[in-house]
Amino acid sequence: MAALSFLDRAHTVAPAGYNRWLIPPAALAVHLSIGQVYAFSVFNKPLAAHFDTQLTPVTVIFSIGIVMLGLSAAFGGTWVERNGPRKTMFVSALCWAAGFLLGALGVAAGQLWLVYLGYGFLGGIGLGLGYISPVSTLIKWFPDRPGLATGLAIMGFGGGALVASPLSTKLLGVYADGPASGIVYTFLTLGVLYLVVMMLGAFTIRVPAADWKPAGWSPTGIQTHALRTAANVSAANAIKTPQFWLLWVVLFCNVTAGIGILAQASPMVQAFFEGVSVEEAAGYVGLLSLCNMAGRFVWSSTSDIIGRKNIYMLYLGLGALLYLAVATVGDASIGLFAAVTGLILSFYGGGFATIPAYLKDLFGGYQVGAIHGRLLTAWSAAGVAGPLIVSAIADSQTSAGRTGPNLYFASLYVMVGVLVVGFVANMLVRPVNSRFHEPVDAAAERPLAPVED
Repeated sequence: MAALSFLDRAHTVAPAGYNRWLIPPAALAVHLSIGQVYAFSVFNKPLAAHFDTQLTPVTVIFSIGIVMLGLSAAFGGTWVERNGPRKTMFVSALCWAAGFLLGALGVAAGQLWLVYLGYGFLGGIGLGLGYISPVSTLIKWFPDRPGLATGLAIMGFGGGALVASPLSTKLLGVYADGPASGIVYTFLTLGVLYLVVMMLGAFTIRVPAADWKPAGWSPTGIQTHALRTAANVSAANAIKTPQFWLLWVVLFCNVTAGIGILAQASPMVQAFFEGVSVEEAAGYVGLLSLCNMAGRFVWSSTSDIIGRKNIYMLYLGLGALLYLAVATVGDASIGLFAAVTGLILSFYGGGFATIPAYLKDLFGGYQVGAIHGRLLTAWSAAGVAGPLIVSAIADSQTSAGRTGPNLYFASLYVMVGVLVVGFVANMLVRPVNSRFHEPVDAAAERPLAPVED
């Protein structure tokens, strides 16, 4: 439609002299909004009470959202690259806000399936498109510091819960006398609020001109590092390489280990230390969120200096040792427990923020957003595997009559093994074979137009 032509990639090219530091805030606006998904547990008990059901059917809403995040990112990645970040952010905002509105309708009508369809399915599509939409744009604007750039934006996804959790709790209190104990009006308010914030990001985002590069930076400099290529690989070819699948395993292992703690953080700390109150456990969860958010910026920025492969050796190698420490001496001190698990969660966040730059190093910036989207299927798989491993083992230990830290020791050792597998996969990463590289137009010094996959 002509009326919406301003959303096209061609109309988002930045003019000469455009300040590239305006791009991270635009990306952050989207990621802070969709990061609300990490705070969805605030609604678990109110929704369970409203629908007169157990917690498991309610937590399925979150699971559907995470699965749809990975699937929409995977299948929409090429579309994102073709249409540009503004159109993608626009569609993401509509889907994310509509998910809240349809979810509110489901709550008001007493139909849980509508909440699944709204927040879970439709909102999950908004999650996936919103998550990947700024990535390739940031990398194009910051070819000299891709880890820093993606860390700035993806930090917002980890920090979204820090805003959404208290905000949602406050709104539930304000609207307590409204429909469904305030859930309906809270969903409606959040939907409208996030729509406005995400649209601000969409209208601000710009892509650099084809010949733009940072002052004083030369693309030939990236060839000095063995794993940083000056060539480009299409999304269709990337999934044919062993490097893509090795990184899939790396991300899966890192996320499985991190989300295993996140999913059981509150009951785990209460099991390890008898007498910890609900409020103290909630404070611990907040600490983990801070570590998750900080790790996304600190570690991804560090990867620009020491390299992506080296930083993942830290995430996975030291992470395995830290998990081992929790399993062996974690119950000795609550301070030690909090410090070690907080560092593990910083690696979890750092892994998310570093992976786009790792992909750019290996496959070039040509279709890195689409490649990133396909790799995020590892997140969907880990989002199911991590919580399932920890909760299933805890349930089996409870059935066997065990209590306290004994509920979690076995799952902690399993996570050590998971991280070791990821460490080995990362060590096997090598430069991509040149047969997968795109042909280059020598005059323009950029890949020729791709054949749609």
